[in-house]
Amino acid sequence: MPDGVLRLATWNVNSIRTRLDRVLDWLTRAEIDVLAMQETKCSDTQFPSLPLFELGYEVAHVGFNQWNGVAIASRVGLDDVQIGFEGQPTWSSKPEVAATAEARALGATCGGVRVWSLYVPNGRTLDDPHYTYKLKWLAALRDTAAGWLQDDPNAPIALVGDWNIAPTDEDVWSPEFYRGSTHVSEPERKAFNAIVDAQFADVVRPFAPGPGVYTYWDYTRLRFQKRQGMRIDFVLASPALAARVVDARIDREERKGKAPSDHAPVVVDVNVV
Repeated sequence: MPDGVLRLATWNVNSIRTRLDRVLDWLTRAEIDVLAMQETKCSDTQFPSLPLFELGYEVAHVGFNQWNGVAIASRVGLDDVQIGFEGQPTWSSKPEVAATAEARALGATCGGVRVWSLYVPNGRTLDDPHYTYKLKWLAALRDTAAGWLQDDPNAPIALVGDWNIAPTDEDVWSPEFYRGSTHVSEPERKAFNAIVDAQFADVVRPFAPGPGVYTYWDYTRLRFQKRQGMRIDFVLASPALAARVVDARIDREERKGKAPSDHAPVVVDVNVV
């Protein structure tokens, strides 16, 4: 990796305990400075921090059970850790259980960059309460993130993770196949674009243009082998940070091999100030 560059990545690992060896190996080979992870699928006490510490990474994690879970591993500092963002909506799948904030957002300052590891709610179906929750969650994130830039227009902020949205038809292998489904609906796309309009730019697309560039492939029906994927994992950067991005890529190779996640890592290189 070139001197003076911070390498930031995001990866929905789909269970850190299942994917730990792959993550550790990739961190070393790819020379990652900061890795945001989603769907860790474990509690804080179950998270395998020690192997990451042994590689030189500090770790922050929030997870309550076998669902959701987000983490940040950094070898360039890990400061001002914050669980959840201001105004983050709550959720409960059962009427008799009180709604709480899920383990879907974690912020930390790493190498001078404010990194947010985000696991946006799936939405399930267009008529499911989880879909309404998803839209509220995105609206709250937009309002809060816009407030951060109002307070400091030069703040280097990275909103990274699994957004569970394909913002354009080009981001799915078949628009017709997904018609009437979540991830591609107009309200979801508007919610995503509202965050872009709040000055958080997709800094990967300029380096990975065109159709057929995806970050997620379902395990079923040989979707990966058939190149039938979706681009739903993003790095959205504030203006000050976007101006420092010098390279980006989607590491499709990590979707191959034994017991992969169904997502590939997304990597961004940022000039150090």
